Amino acid sequence: MTKDVIALTTRMPDPWTVLVGLLSGGPDKLVGTHGDGAVVQLCDPEGRPLVSVEAPLLVQVAGEAERLLGATAPAVPFWWTEARATTGVTEAEQLAGTFAARLAHLAGGSAWPPEAARSLAVVPTDGVSVAPTPAAAVPAVDVLTEKVAVVIQDRPVVALTAWLADAYRAATEAGLGLQVVAPSGTTLSPAARHLLGTWPSRWIVQDERDGYYDGLSGAVLRWQDGIFAPVEGPGSTADDPRSPVAASYGEVSDTGERQLALTFRSIHPADDRLVLGGGLESVWRELTGAPPAGWGTAEPANLPWSPQRLTDLAFERAPRPTWTVVVGTPERPGLATVRVTRTTAGVEEEVTLAFGYGADEEMPLDALPRAAEVLATRHRLQSMLVQVRKARRDLAVPPRFEGPGVPVAFVLGADEVRAIPGDRARRTPLTAKPVQLGPRARPALYYPLPGDPSDLAGWQDYERLMRHLKGA
Repeated sequence: MTKDVIALTTRMPDPWTVLVGLLSGGPDKLVGTHGDGAVVQLCDPEGRPLVSVEAPLLVQVAGEAERLLGATAPAVPFWWTEARATTGVTEAEQLAGTFAARLAHLAGGSAWPPEAARSLAVVPTDGVSVAPTPAAAVPAVDVLTEKVAVVIQDRPVVALTAWLADAYRAATEAGLGLQVVAPSGTTLSPAARHLLGTWPSRWIVQDERDGYYDGLSGAVLRWQDGIFAPVEGPGSTADDPRSPVAASYGEVSDTGERQLALTFRSIHPADDRLVLGGGLESVWRELTGAPPAGWGTAEPANLPWSPQRLTDLAFERAPRPTWTVVVGTPERPGLATVRVTRTTAGVEEEVTLAFGYGADEEMPLDALPRAAEVLATRHRLQSMLVQVRKARRDLAVPPRFEGPGVPVAFVLGADEVRAIPGDRARRTPLTAKPVQLGPRARPALYYPLPGDPSDLAGWQDYERLMRHLKGA
């Protein structure tokens, strides 16, 4: 099991100097890094990792420490330095806490969690050495089997940090799933949800009554044959497996909070004038009155929002796909993931976006047709689905049942409308007529749907529309 400790400082820290001061054995035991120098890792004589320290990250986006840690950070910009301690070794957690405390003391700032970083005293570490390869290959992984890589996270939000992204990448390349185990009070970042929502990867929640359960499905789990797998319930068969649902998963209440979720895809010509992220920014402005606050390739999102820098990154990585997370301000919670892929059709941009609203806040549903028209006329929209769902304003995913979203609208881009034979795209079996967006000669179409989050019948209308458009 590992323990995360994070230093939030006003000045750039020097982890090497602090680590030298922590160890009684002297600086000669620190001559070693891996990951292109991005991680320093210390091990005991048997090669077991004690502490792994990642290179400091300059965060220039306000609200990320509050969103992911519930902590108050220095004013932006500030430095975020993570250390992971293996709690299976006696001195490791104390070493990580002292490391973070000294970092905060020397570079100005604070450490999280506060109780883990109270002492500045030197930790006795006779026999400690730098981790050899492959022991230091994937610092975030706590348990590795032939089926899965298991990461244990003890923090308020399981976020898609650089640690977790590295663990997922390594597991995927090895043909393994990634399973993250967290305490009962933990939530999941929407950015991390897509990684852990497909078997055998899971978000596993510790529970006093049922032991462990899947935080996204509620299925009670047990460690079986090197993997967390569902427990077989009464009446379960090979053809019809059934698993009991944890009692905690069903303990929900309607707070009146809602989320407005949009998923859209655009296909751009691959030329030197292309700037990515413009469609996302346009929608963000239409629905909130302001652009996104920041973005990054992991959480915390550390860079001020810049479509040009996002485009430069995607260009550098091509033809490999590029994935980024985009966040809003604390006043208007918003989070998007953007996946850019180079295909034979051009440059495909897939965006998943959500905004959170309290019970006393009105969602900007009237602005949706305008946002859709901007996407269709300026950003080569292919299609978009808009949903409303009963879910938390802060966008965090709790280990509790959250009902599915209900479709509010579907939008078909101009090229897709033209590709449908005859007048089928304009004459649908729905009661509400589609709204034309853009020029009459080449319109996109906006299909309004009921959008009542208390009534799942809206999905029936959506399915009827899809069958009609496909000619089924």
